[in-house]
Amino acid sequence: MSELVLINVSGRDKPGLTSEITGIMGRYDVRILDIGQAVIHDHLTWGILAEIPDESKAPPVIRDLLFRLHALDLQVRFAPITAEEYQQWAEGRNRARYIVTLLSRDIKAEQIARVSAITARYGLNIDNISRLSGRPSLDPAENHIACVEFSVRGAPSDARQLRSDFLHIAAEMNVDIAFQEDSIFRRNRRLVVFDMDSTLIEAEVIDELAREAGVGDQVAEITERAMQGELDFSQSFAERLGLLKGLDESVLEKIAQRLKLTEGAEHLIQRLKSLGYRTAILSGGFTYFARHLQRKLGIDYVYANELEIVDGKVTGRVSGPIVDGQRKSQLLLEIAEKEHISREQVIAVGDGANDLPMLSQAGLGVAFRAKPLVKESARHSISTLGLDAILYLIGFRESENR
Repeated sequence: MSELVLINVSGRDKPGLTSEITGIMGRYDVRILDIGQAVIHDHLTWGILAEIPDESKAPPVIRDLLFRLHALDLQVRFAPITAEEYQQWAEGRNRARYIVTLLSRDIKAEQIARVSAITARYGLNIDNISRLSGRPSLDPAENHIACVEFSVRGAPSDARQLRSDFLHIAAEMNVDIAFQEDSIFRRNRRLVVFDMDSTLIEAEVIDELAREAGVGDQVAEITERAMQGELDFSQSFAERLGLLKGLDESVLEKIAQRLKLTEGAEHLIQRLKSLGYRTAILSGGFTYFARHLQRKLGIDYVYANELEIVDGKVTGRVSGPIVDGQRKSQLLLEIAEKEHISREQVIAVGDGANDLPMLSQAGLGVAFRAKPLVKESARHSISTLGLDAILYLIGFRESENR
């Protein structure tokens, strides 16, 4: 008869410990059923679930491990496991898996306590907790980025309410919390589509044009109501555009040069390109400015509205159909099909109500620094960090993000 033993080792980490410990077990033909290791500040926590093939071998292997680990100044604990306990555990490993990602400028104990309390309330068990971000500086003046990932298992009793609870505490504690299925697609995305205004860039270009035309307040009010979902996008767009009639074409280049990229945008796109991702701008803004960003960032596809200009003046109209929410959603699917990419492999990022159709089409839809209506409707949102926090949502560690 074999014996099942859970072995936990802790102490200061040293090179070669895994080899030392498993080398002793190997002399007794021990079978490894599970193994895990974590190192925090050079302190090792190491666990192994071992099947010792013959009960008579258990005392010698445990004795040898005790002697060697004591010599290495490590603490060890042995716990017998019954076959029934092991079977229940093994069957539980086949339950659905999810990833909970906590994003913040600084990770506080209360944040972890609140997140873990919600997972427990909905019947999810935490299998693993990992820090994806780099080791933070102790300098309070430094701009920190922090990310902790929880791997959880189980079937949430009410997934919709769970997301709502996460959204509530995220707003309360000024953090972002993402909850997504841990599927094969999570680290296998291939296409990222971006809204432009207030997503890739900090400004709403139509507001910038309006300021130059002397109608800034009027257009800004209409823009805000459209982004909040209070107005139909196409109707509000035509109304705002009409106020720009007569604006000199030379203003466009001046505005393009002063557009400021959103925090993390350049880093995110550089990293995605290095990994072979395809990228696209799907914008309700204007092609002139989207092309400017395409040249600057190396974006693969651009779809936006073509501002009509006659005799060097803006006419207050666009050429062709308006790129609204439904058009963005359609374009996402068209690009994915052209690139032979499944919808589940697409990431969509936007901030306004007209971005919701494309966010819902994508395998990973992210509302970025979005209006309340959009945050509540989207499956995922980022408000506290820059655009490159998306890399954490697809499982990249800080060491992989450079």
